[in-house]
Amino acid sequence: MAETGALGIHLPGRGKRGRKSYRNDFSLVWYPMRSSFCERFDVTQIACGYGFTVAAVKTDEQHKLFGTGINTDSQIGYHAPRMGHPLELLLSPAPIYIPYKSLESKIVDLAAGRAHTVILTDNEGVYTLGNNAYGQCGRKINPKEEYRGSMVSYNIQKLGQEKIVNVCCGQDHTMFITESGKVYSCGWGADGQTGLGTFKNQAIPAPVKGDITTEKIVKVASTVDCVLALNDRGELFGWGNSEYGQVPMPTKSDQVNTSYALVQFTKGIGKIVDIAAGGSFCLIVNEQGDVFVWGFGLLGLGPNVQQSVTPKQIPPALFGRNEFNPQSVVEKVACGIGHLAAVTNNGDLYTWGRNRHGCLGLGHTKDQHFPLKVSIGAHVMQVKCSVDHTVAMCKPFV
Repeated sequence: MAETGALGIHLPGRGKRGRKSYRNDFSLVWYPMRSSFCERFDVTQIACGYGFTVAAVKTDEQHKLFGTGINTDSQIGYHAPRMGHPLELLLSPAPIYIPYKSLESKIVDLAAGRAHTVILTDNEGVYTLGNNAYGQCGRKINPKEEYRGSMVSYNIQKLGQEKIVNVCCGQDHTMFITESGKVYSCGWGADGQTGLGTFKNQAIPAPVKGDITTEKIVKVASTVDCVLALNDRGELFGWGNSEYGQVPMPTKSDQVNTSYALVQFTKGIGKIVDIAAGGSFCLIVNEQGDVFVWGFGLLGLGPNVQQSVTPKQIPPALFGRNEFNPQSVVEKVACGIGHLAAVTNNGDLYTWGRNRHGCLGLGHTKDQHFPLKVSIGAHVMQVKCSVDHTVAMCKPFV
């Protein structure tokens, strides 16, 4: 989807008389297209929000972060052709001002929600910007705050006297992992997605309660309001929205407000190495490179399977593993609200699910019931999904 500028790609359109025009030159991109931005900068991290994209670049200069797309809540910073006239839409990547204490600081992780962005640095903690109506930026909520044209960025140095090592955003909530593996959260909590034992909003990051309190968590995943967490032993935990059984409990509950161990639920799968949570489904991959999915939606199990209350394996052959290529395994997975993605050890990208605005990159806009390989022409290192766009960070084959 390029109409929001989320892809930062210019496409020549057609005027009323068929002439090339750049007046409305942003339309749908149904197939992978290389961003010219990456030819000028060494991109190290990417994140997809709802209609916008942020990218960190390797540099010792002030501008280490760039954003493109929707900017109604200053989620990609303050940009104005003249003071007092802020832009609500950026059609190409622009530098985002962050008040770093040192130009030597590096961005090591990025996350983006519906209208907020979280930036993790190596030695200055976390910076947040954008909408804070529910406390998702980790600061006090001001009901009268105006987010359009805001220059506010907020710095969280440490949590519990510990360094923050990983960040993740759901729709309107944020999670932080500290160096000891503790998880903190803040933001919208109506479906239990903050995991704090309540359904209220949380402005200041607080430790997630439940079964993960004694665990060392190495990754959390969320896109909307369901959360998965992975510990250092490859065991799975979950909380938040469970309307379609994403977080199965002994007694059925559509909202789970504390973390719950899913060890028995995933018994027989083995050590889990990566996780992803979409709008109504969950996706995991084990150390053998096998992919499992459950929940509701276009799960990748064919047109006749739209819901599963237990983890179902997607046939490995659909990800390129066969007798001629037995070493091909999936290493990373990602989810948008309605679409899913997987990256193999060969750097191949596979996508499936809802193909909103061609976000699967398959050259069309039809929904996809099985994983299909994306013709991308490069080695995929990282993929991020959002509502209706997908961004992959790649390196050339030569």
